[in-house]
Order: sequence, then C-alpha cells, then structure tokens
Amino acid sequence: MPEPLADRLERRPVVESTLSFRGRVWDVRTDRVDLGEAGVVTRDYVDHTGAVAVLALDDDDRAVVIQQYRHPVAAYDWEVPAGLLDVDGEPPHLTAARELHEEADLEAGRWATLVDHWSSPGGSSEGLRIYLARDLTEVPETERHERQGEELGMPVRRVPLDDLVAGVLAGRLHSPTLVIAVLAAEALRARGWSGLRPADAPWPSRSPGRSAR
Repeated sequence: MPEPLADRLERRPVVESTLSFRGRVWDVRTDRVDLGEAGVVTRDYVDHTGAVAVLALDDDDRAVVIQQYRHPVAAYDWEVPAGLLDVDGEPPHLTAARELHEEADLEAGRWATLVDHWSSPGGSSEGLRIYLARDLTEVPETERHERQGEELGMPVRRVPLDDLVAGVLAGRLHSPTLVIAVLAAEALRARGWSGLRPADAPWPSRSPGRSAR
C-alpha cells in the first residue's frame, strides 16, 4: 500500500528577501528563491500572521454564522467566526475561543481541530486552522465584547448544517473558510465524527513564511 498523500514541508533557500509593502494587518515581501535546477526565481507574497476560525455547532446541528462587509469583493458575505493569530504566545485554540466569545457571544464546552488549510499558497503564507466547537452556552450580556468597525451591528445566525452545505453547492455562499468548514464537517459527521483531532494537535504547516524568520 502506498503511503497516504501528504504535503511536503520544505522551505527552499531564500537568496534575498525584501519588505515591499508594510500594511496595517499584513505585509508583502519579495523573495528571490533558489529552486535548484530550475534556477533562482522572484516571488511576491503576503507575509501573514496566520489565523483561526470556528465552526460552532449547537445540539440541533445548527452552525453559527456571521455576516460582514468585505470590501475587496464588494459583498456582505456569511462567514464563521475567525481571527488573526496576532497575540504573541497565545495558543491557537485559545485565540479561537476568544474570537467565538467576541464575535458570537458564545463559549463552548468541547473543542476539536476540524481541518487546516492554506488560504492561497501561491500568494500568501497564511495558514488557517478551523476548529469544531460544541456544547455552546451564551455569554452573559454584561461580559459581551463591544463590537466596532466591520463588526458593529454584525448579524449572527444559527443555520442548519444541511442548509449551509446546500448553499455552498448552489454557489450562494463564497467565504472559503466557511466552504471548507461546512464540507469538512459534513464529511466527518457522516463518519460519526471519527477522525477529529484534539484542539491542541500539532500544526507544522502554520504560516511558514513569517515563522521562518
């Protein structure tokens, strides 16, 4: 039997690296990369901190989704709660719990790693981990996060997982993290949730660009 298919994590030598643009949230770097026989090539990419997201499921298999305005695509899209890994030393699963608290006014009694992905491996170093959160409870009103900016007045809904799967396949829902989370959850639910990894599972593929410096 052949070994299971797996991405090979191998950083090629960087001959030169230049900060081409410093942004408010992430930067753009220009690297000259030695590909061996293929020679030295120049690549521009977003140097990203990495992020986490949460598919929160209640006892009726309804997922918690939020709606935000996303200017680059000129749309109010439906997403799952998510956030950047921008607090030094904070474990990713605790970042996910904080984002669920802040964006959906929820806490969860059970956590697991649902799926990991690279948002755009040809142009960004962002590694993103999606967690499955269950046993949900409401955060008391006096302890809720005061939302600002894009999050101000943000709609929060609970939608049956089956309806989200249908929306993804019909082309009505476009957020890549929501799409991945919903389809991964549907596949794992069909297996009785067999194969879920623990919330603190190793994450070697997290943001290889920034973590390498």
